[in-house]
Amino acid sequence: MALLLSIQTGPARRVQISGRSILTAIHKQPVASAVQVRPMGLTGDEQADPSVHGGLDKAVCAYPSEHYPFWQAARAQAGLAGIDDALPFGSVGENLSLQGVLESDVWVGDVLRFADCVLRVTQAREPCYKFNAAMGFAGASKAMAQAGCCGFYLAVQQSGRLSAGESFELVPGPRRLSITEAFNAKMFKHLR
Repeated sequence: MALLLSIQTGPARRVQISGRSILTAIHKQPVASAVQVRPMGLTGDEQADPSVHGGLDKAVCAYPSEHYPFWQAARAQAGLAGIDDALPFGSVGENLSLQGVLESDVWVGDVLRFADCVLRVTQAREPCYKFNAAMGFAGASKAMAQAGCCGFYLAVQQSGRLSAGESFELVPGPRRLSITEAFNAKMFKHLR
């Protein structure tokens, strides 16, 4: 059974990355109540750079919760163990933390059907330097490229409300391009 474990939103804010002040909304916080989903995303969520994140085709970012142990191990290997090793949902910048649906299960055009909302898979998420900063080590983007644990973007096909803890159905679309294939094609340069 596929399950929405947690919902996260966050405002755009300035952070220091490599000595520069950068506007980012990668830092997401859990939402305790139901969230309204509109064509441009979740109420209370912002995107800092709409040319790269957000818009109609990237309104919501989903991420498999099954990858969190990978990131805890990668951070420990990078020397970031200790009190900072617990990664709450939203740590990789996702809006929706899912259980039971991996990238290998999802194809562009598939639909996630919730009780009051329908979201359509549009593309694989791609890491950037802001992801390195969020994870706390310089090799995070490369680790994502090598492991293929990218998550995916969703367009809002039917507005409505989402609540953490609700189940959803993955409805197959045309099945022409899998998220795994799309991500591997984009990340080829990182895999050399």
